[in-house]
Amino acid sequence: MSGSTLILVALLGVFALLFLVIRTKLHAFVALLLVSLLVGIAAGMPLNKVIESITNGMGGTLGFVAVVVGLGAMFGQMLEVSGGAERLAQTLVKKFGQDKAQWALTLTGFLVAIPVFFDVGFIILVPIVYGLAKKTGRSLLYYGIPLLAGLAVTHSFVPPTPGPIAVADLLGAELGWVILFGVLAGIPSAILAGPVFGRYIAKKIHVSVPDYMELEEKQYDKELPSFAMIASLIFIPLVLILANTVSGVLLEEGNTVRSVLTFLGHPFVALIIATLLAFYFLGVRRGYSGDEIQSIATKALEPAGIIILVTGAGGVFKQILIDSGVGKVLGDMMAGSALPPILLAFLIASIVRVAQGSATVAMVTAAGLISPLIDTLGLEGPVLGLIVISIAAGATILSHVNDSGFWLVNRYFGLDVRDTLRSWTIMETIIALTGFTVVFVLGFFIQ
Repeated sequence: MSGSTLILVALLGVFALLFLVIRTKLHAFVALLLVSLLVGIAAGMPLNKVIESITNGMGGTLGFVAVVVGLGAMFGQMLEVSGGAERLAQTLVKKFGQDKAQWALTLTGFLVAIPVFFDVGFIILVPIVYGLAKKTGRSLLYYGIPLLAGLAVTHSFVPPTPGPIAVADLLGAELGWVILFGVLAGIPSAILAGPVFGRYIAKKIHVSVPDYMELEEKQYDKELPSFAMIASLIFIPLVLILANTVSGVLLEEGNTVRSVLTFLGHPFVALIIATLLAFYFLGVRRGYSGDEIQSIATKALEPAGIIILVTGAGGVFKQILIDSGVGKVLGDMMAGSALPPILLAFLIASIVRVAQGSATVAMVTAAGLISPLIDTLGLEGPVLGLIVISIAAGATILSHVNDSGFWLVNRYFGLDVRDTLRSWTIMETIIALTGFTVVFVLGFFIQ
């Protein structure tokens, strides 16, 4: 089959995926599997090889992603149930003071969304936004946008959140580089989209707490954990993973210290350590029984399961592209493009994101399409981390009416569609463009 025909097959596959997700509302997991099946057949693969590629793609991806996302979800659930997110918010708001509460909420969101899913973190913390808005008489957006920006940035850019984990696995990027570049891109993104934009948009749109969202303050039957404990638990896996990456650069292979850090800093080990510490300090030490901790951990896997399966289906799509020969043709074509890989990755993710709404689907689709270019150009090391963040930025841009996050903010802040577009959508776009700009500039210095 000619190269132009294979390219046509790939394009038709992407259009079919978008059609199934947008028009028929078919679940992304099923849509990705179906499109992978059709692309393999259309590319002329033997039927038994199509099934073999699906098995290899799913198994190869989930062997890593399922463990990391599952452990991260349990860790985040313990943080949520124990009241750790509230403790972070309360302590930071108190330390920063009411006048700088925007910065406290941005930092709170930035920390909370590392282990906790975006929507859960928002729902837990939005009563604090309501309380501040009532006390000061300011628009909800004055405090709400900074919180949302902090949550959205680390949810998109910093592992162990599922999006960057999935893309890193599909591209073969080392998580230490992804965390480092995610933080470097995330800090200016959170500042510009949070306190800076929040202060501006609050002057344009004044909204009060909606009558239907008069939430009672959540009561905990145990005293909230300390700020130091929560912050330590969040940073432990990040520090271990980063230490692994740094030791690989600074220490020679075979060095005992490097071997130990490589083991402790593997995402599996780092997250097992963090999760067990969370079970003990936020569970056992605070009076939870073994059955209660088990129930909390089991509940955490319910939302994680969907993300794991969609990511696995993204791995299937990637494997079909490679095994069918479509990937090589795509890689050669993109390698001949005048666009740098980081920009190309951002554009592909942006197009898919705007078309169908789901950031996760945009990330895994873009990663599947861009992975052949990685092999063709022989890219490795830090540059793969930059491409991961570029894809994550593209998958964040221009959230609108086809994105569930859009309606979550719309309801909790009592906004109409126009004002949600002016606030939430612009905030997401600022995050995307700032994050991309940072990694694009870094790309000139990192080969």
